[in-house]
Amino acid sequence: MKAIAVFPAKQELALIAHPEPALTSPTQAKLRMLEVGVCGTDKEICAFEYGTPPRDSDHLVIGHESLAEVVEVGQGVSRVKRGDLIVMMVRRPCSHPECVACRSDRQDFCYTGDFTERGIKEQHGFMTELIVDDEKYMNVVPRELRDVAILVEPLTIAEKGLTQLWQVQQRLPWACPLEPGKAAASCHRAVVLGAGPVGLLGAMVLVSQGFQTFVYSQEPKPSPKSSVVESIGATYVSGQDTSLEQLAALVGNIDMVYEATGAASVSFQLMELLGTNGVFLFTGVPGRKGPIALDADLIMRNLVLKNQVVFGTVNANREAFEAAIADLGVFMKKWPQAVRALITQRYPMERYRDLLLGKVGGIKNVISIG
Repeated sequence: MKAIAVFPAKQELALIAHPEPALTSPTQAKLRMLEVGVCGTDKEICAFEYGTPPRDSDHLVIGHESLAEVVEVGQGVSRVKRGDLIVMMVRRPCSHPECVACRSDRQDFCYTGDFTERGIKEQHGFMTELIVDDEKYMNVVPRELRDVAILVEPLTIAEKGLTQLWQVQQRLPWACPLEPGKAAASCHRAVVLGAGPVGLLGAMVLVSQGFQTFVYSQEPKPSPKSSVVESIGATYVSGQDTSLEQLAALVGNIDMVYEATGAASVSFQLMELLGTNGVFLFTGVPGRKGPIALDADLIMRNLVLKNQVVFGTVNANREAFEAAIADLGVFMKKWPQAVRALITQRYPMERYRDLLLGKVGGIKNVISIG
């Protein structure tokens, strides 16, 4: 079968013939891959910044944003059936018995770092025609979400992050005031840093959870990204004509920053402007660049005197995938055109070099397989 793989030792990217997988456990299922989303992680792996093949292989089949259909099930499978649409989880647990996170099926919080990730670290990914995996890593997607289901995995980043946000903020009176006979006011203000797929999906989650949401990106408006932002009731602010200080003045007290750029310099500049009782949530991973200058004294002083919290989030557990699937259905009812606009174009596997090595624009590009 066809697969798209990197060969780190030779620093090559190729469309290859790959062995078809077979069921080896009664709880496994075989899936026919339909689509794989392309993201910055894939491009960085193809630039050989990271990405580790399985131990018995000289190559790594890439791709971790998936949509597939079940074509075969083992005798012990009960969660999925033939014909189901599936989005796969990415991370697999480490083998250490002392890792309480992995032994609790929370490998997204693995303590040892010896987890594996499909398409990223020591396990082949989804840019191929067929895969086999255990049913415990499969999430069923309603058929009516077929044309947008490839967005589920990037949406899980926001779902997991916002779950942690609400848990953290239980430490203080953070609820919006409620007037008798009226719905709760929209009192919290959030800034989304970046207008890629992760940022735009994060903005949708924030708007749906009642935040006054501002999306800050370098791209001038009007643009497809600004149109998506404005169509969901958020405010798009371009860095071309608005400084971070002006952004803070426009927003007021910034209750939350959802970082989705991986750009350290602008992120820490914005951290200096985080409001009282604010939370700064990192989702991006910076590239290997040089050190940046920052006002560490100001950041530390604000963290203490303004009761601020900074945390990062990566990968996602089953609950985040289930929340993403449910929310994507809600978004499609509220903003169907905006959700569909996130997917710029679908390409055949043979166009892989354009997507992974070229400068194809847009928001989310997808490789169609099945």
